[in-house]
Amino acid sequence: MADSSGTSVPQSLFGYEVIDHLGDGAASSIFAVFHPETKQLYALKHVVRKTDKHARFIDQLEAEFEVGRKCSHPNLRRVIDYHTKKTMLGKITEAALVMELFDGQPLEVNLPRAMTQIIDCFAETGKALEAMHNAGYVHCDLKPNNILLSKEGQVKVIDLGQACAVGTKKERIQGTPDYISPEQVKLMAVTPQTDIYNLGATMYWALSGRKMPTLFTIQKGENSLLSDDLIQAPHVINPVVPESLSNFTMECVRINPKKRPADMGEVVRRLDIINHVIQRDSAGARNMGVA
Repeated sequence: MADSSGTSVPQSLFGYEVIDHLGDGAASSIFAVFHPETKQLYALKHVVRKTDKHARFIDQLEAEFEVGRKCSHPNLRRVIDYHTKKTMLGKITEAALVMELFDGQPLEVNLPRAMTQIIDCFAETGKALEAMHNAGYVHCDLKPNNILLSKEGQVKVIDLGQACAVGTKKERIQGTPDYISPEQVKLMAVTPQTDIYNLGATMYWALSGRKMPTLFTIQKGENSLLSDDLIQAPHVINPVVPESLSNFTMECVRINPKKRPADMGEVVRRLDIINHVIQRDSAGARNMGVA
């Protein structure tokens, strides 16, 4: 059968009944599924190896399972199981990652209107990333599409397909162009500061309404230069943004990783403080108006 978009939807996958088609990613389709034995609903990410080029997407799916089962936090989408089908020679023809089903939308289409809610969303995102760092891993691909937000304001960080151990030097550039850190482009070791940059670039987008220039997007030739001083701060673009939040965002996206916040715990604390001050000042302004 096919859904309204014309996507072919199988009736079952690896013993799970397919309920709905949720969306598509890089060479993958995501479905809402039901397990007849446990009576539970899950999300299932499915990859079919159509050509040899699809092998890396299956590898990413397996990596997401391996990292996901070692990292646990309420703001990280849980992984449940991993399944494959193989030929008689052991070649994987398709794979599926079973995950927690979460009723939320990507930040890309579900950005809160209130500044305090935006800050809270990023603080909660930071907590999920901090849990990964404490377990020894870096997400490496944080962006608006990888942050889910429910109607109740609950946050889930998703897609660990590019995650890897702290200190890893990747053999090829991986990441999303508008959010990728300079060290990822240069194939240097990734660290918690890499995720801080990715988070900062996502904050920049949310606050300014613009995608931040990165080393990947501006590197047109050998003489291309990316400098901290050449990037407009969010409050310059959007005067509604508090200057303290704008300046902190720019700290997170400094080109030199050593000049970014020391760790994700500091990022969360700073965001909480900024949010507290904004709420306090807002309450004070309302009280003065009443008086």
